[in-house]
Amino acid sequence: MAAKLSGSGGGKYQVEQNSEINVTPFVDVMLVLLIIFMVAAPLASVTIQVALPPAVAEPSPNPPKPVYISIQSDGRLYIGDFETDLSAMGDDLRSNIGRRNPEKERIFIRADKDTMYGDFMGVMNTLQDNGFYSVALIGEQEN
Repeated sequence: MAAKLSGSGGGKYQVEQNSEINVTPFVDVMLVLLIIFMVAAPLASVTIQVALPPAVAEPSPNPPKPVYISIQSDGRLYIGDFETDLSAMGDDLRSNIGRRNPEKERIFIRADKDTMYGDFMGVMNTLQDNGFYSVALIGEQEN
């Protein structure tokens, strides 16, 4: 905090406090930054003229519909809205994804918080046995 020595008032050694904010250093820094940005801005733009060819690439198709596997607390499995079991899950997933490559297909797993770990691992092992290696786990976001 700044102090101001003054000859007015009290005694020879009385010190008053100066509560004014000194904005001069702030203004100096802002002016320096302004000058730096004014000098650097023209350097960031491209000044070389180039005649670009038109793009002839076909638009990419929409991403495929995601595949969701739901595991309820009692161990029942669903692919999308249709019930399945571990023995039929691989075939049901292949029919669901169609002709897409199972190794590159991402499977989203939703499990109830009370699901047994063994049920979850059974689903994971069945996915791996059937060539589905990309798995994403879905959880609820806390507020």
